[in-house]
Amino acid sequence: MPSRLRSLLAVATSALFAATPLLAFDTPLSEQAIREAYFLGQRGDETMARFLARYTKNLPAPKYGPHIAAITFYTPFALAVQSSSQHAWGYSAQQAQLDHRNVAEIVRVIVLIQFTDTYGAVIAGPTGTRTGSPTGYRLRPYSFWKDFDVHIFSPAVRADSENAEPLRPRSAYGEPNLLCGDAGCTLTGATLYFDFPATTFESGDATIDIVPPEGDPVTVDFDLSSLR
Repeated sequence: MPSRLRSLLAVATSALFAATPLLAFDTPLSEQAIREAYFLGQRGDETMARFLARYTKNLPAPKYGPHIAAITFYTPFALAVQSSSQHAWGYSAQQAQLDHRNVAEIVRVIVLIQFTDTYGAVIAGPTGTRTGSPTGYRLRPYSFWKDFDVHIFSPAVRADSENAEPLRPRSAYGEPNLLCGDAGCTLTGATLYFDFPATTFESGDATIDIVPPEGDPVTVDFDLSSLR
């Protein structure tokens, strides 16, 4: 190929890539990607577990306050793997593809909260308003997680930017975590879920800020370019 033609082709290719937005992860998923997610999820082995573990950051316990134990950032591909793993034998790749066509692709952020010695299932406090009232105890309500402020920022708007506004999830909810036995169930923490349209996150990284009612705030960044 003549050198002049090669140069023109290189310029044209560079312009094409410059004009095409670079997505941080796969979305929308192709039919082939859904098949790959299906087969990976159907394995249900260490390979699948190691793959999904890339999407979770585990955090050390604090000296005081509740433990923000883990934060997960699931992309559409990771959610497709997880969905496949939850189906029993007889679920086919073709059915997975059909099911995926009927849903809008999302990103799901999951926050795991665990109790500690300083922030547990039992709350101590005075039994009366008078000085010297004896200390009493009550169980922490199952909806305690509503006292946690969770803010999620897009790659284009970092949490430390001036006047940064957190993203508004399409849906957000939480559920208590219980440890049950013969003597009944004990509250051990909670899991929070935040769903966003997949197109909300295009490149760069995502920042999750968590401010607990007690203890220090937690900030975690996810490098979206390292996730599929």
